[in-house]
Amino acid sequence: MNNMPKTRTQATGPTSRMDGKRILLEVKNLKKHFPIKSGILFQHEVAAVKAVDGVTFHIYEGETLGLVGESGCGKSTTGRTILQLYRPTAGSVKFEGVELTELKGSALRRMRRKMQMVFQDPYASLNPRMSVGRIVAEPLVVHNIGTKKEREERVAELLELVGLNPYFVRRYPHEFSGGQRQRIGLARALALNPKFIVADEPISALDVSIQAQVVNLMQELQENLGLTYLFIAHDLSMVRHLCDRVAVMYLGKLVEVAESEELYTNPLHPYTQALLSAVPVPDPVVEETRQRIILKGDVPSPINPPVGCNFNTRCPVSVDVCFSQEPELIEVLPEHWVACHRVI
Repeated sequence: MNNMPKTRTQATGPTSRMDGKRILLEVKNLKKHFPIKSGILFQHEVAAVKAVDGVTFHIYEGETLGLVGESGCGKSTTGRTILQLYRPTAGSVKFEGVELTELKGSALRRMRRKMQMVFQDPYASLNPRMSVGRIVAEPLVVHNIGTKKEREERVAELLELVGLNPYFVRRYPHEFSGGQRQRIGLARALALNPKFIVADEPISALDVSIQAQVVNLMQELQENLGLTYLFIAHDLSMVRHLCDRVAVMYLGKLVEVAESEELYTNPLHPYTQALLSAVPVPDPVVEETRQRIILKGDVPSPINPPVGCNFNTRCPVSVDVCFSQEPELIEVLPEHWVACHRVI
């Protein structure tokens, strides 16, 4: 009997309380701390890198949530921890109402069929010793899905789906361009017909001319297959084009979450305002008149983050309370959440 994954036209998930939208993924107070050890055999923990430090958000079914911030702020670690590639230090991750942090072994492996990842570097994420056919078929082999012939047919179908010639199955990654390799990575991620994909800066390593092609392909796949994305990026102009909502991250914490257009037209957190002021505007008149916000100093170490608000060492509008109390992520406008004492 043919048990290959079938192409979906509509996904399902638990219903949220707002507007009948369904919440596919719910993350609450997620933390991922990497211990720093010393001493004989490195058995004594002396400190910890707080890569993700209390992150809370949700993703609606069928939407794209953009996760943005400076390099090293914890974006990629958040994505990997959600998929349980890194086990969280604390917090909750629910996918379709199932608590992923409590799953182990075969139960977690079955859930991973519904969740996949597209990695940042298409040159490093593909095994150079494996042919394209074996790379795309690997998830099917791992989950023991289909016969050899059925897998070959599925691989050909997937390559066509991402715009590649099925006759490329016997070629190796070094024979392809960066954009083509990222398409191969997408085909591999789609092999098990997932509902949710974490795209970890999938276009940052590509030429500008190729980036739009990959983004357009991702949008087409989302519309045709009913996919839900967590799109991790630092290119704010691309995020505005692709994402329904945007979450801004700084030093392991979320500082602002809002619908895409709302965030770009009405940024409330000082860090978000600084990020958006750095995005070039194609209109020379507007570009000449707008004010840039230049942040002073460097991002503090995640080993020893500041007391109070994480952003207080660089914030141009900080006050006394910012150095003593950590602001909570509060909904100040409908679907617009901000963690800032000056806004709250």
